[in-house]
Amino acid sequence: MSLRRFVEYPWVQKTIGVVAAEYLRFVWHTSSLGLDPPDFYETVKPDLPAIVAMWHGQHFMMPFLKRHQHRVKVLISRHRDGEINAIAASRLGVLPIRGSGTSGRDFLKKGGVAGFKQMMEALREGYNVALTADIPKTARVAGRGIVQLARASGRPIYPVAVATSRYIELNTWDRSAINLPFSRFVIAVGEPVRVAASADDDAVEDARGRVEAGLNATTERAYAIAEGRAKDFNWRRRRPGVTQLA
Repeated sequence: MSLRRFVEYPWVQKTIGVVAAEYLRFVWHTSSLGLDPPDFYETVKPDLPAIVAMWHGQHFMMPFLKRHQHRVKVLISRHRDGEINAIAASRLGVLPIRGSGTSGRDFLKKGGVAGFKQMMEALREGYNVALTADIPKTARVAGRGIVQLARASGRPIYPVAVATSRYIELNTWDRSAINLPFSRFVIAVGEPVRVAASADDDAVEDARGRVEAGLNATTERAYAIAEGRAKDFNWRRRRPGVTQLA
């Protein structure tokens, strides 16, 4: 039996998902925390619920962005690997929405219609919604799906990046970062991107570009802080209980 077939068994997927979640929790509990900006949780309150944008491959520690009072759902693909991610996310207190975008301009395909409707419903119910902004197999290029969600829902998009001082970068299309324990753990948040309900094609493209630029900037900022290159950051070694999950 091939490894691919073996991983398709539900009990195998559940085991991998649970182990992955507990590993991420271990990284969280053994790391010190830095927030940029440090008052983010206070300033974002008027904008909740919000849309959280992240890059593929840099998202594994993203569940630890939430605080006890936050309700969060995340868009996860229907692929086999997505099932494992959904199990891990659920164990870390983030509810999955199953669906995906496409590499083209039309987001509402390949499970995207159902996923889009579920994200809209979640935002109406007060859930924050997180999703990767880059289109599948094209890293660091934001698609229009997240902008269409912001236009339809009226909710702002916040570019968010997480980084640890110790990590392994895989040779994959999305340059996945495997975060390591006993690190400096940084959550960096960029300026919100707002999209008017009346936004035309040019305005949607402008917002897409701003999401992309915001994510690139926050990713660079998060790694600069974690690796000690950001001289303007006043590092205060905090235990991760500041945003600890329930």
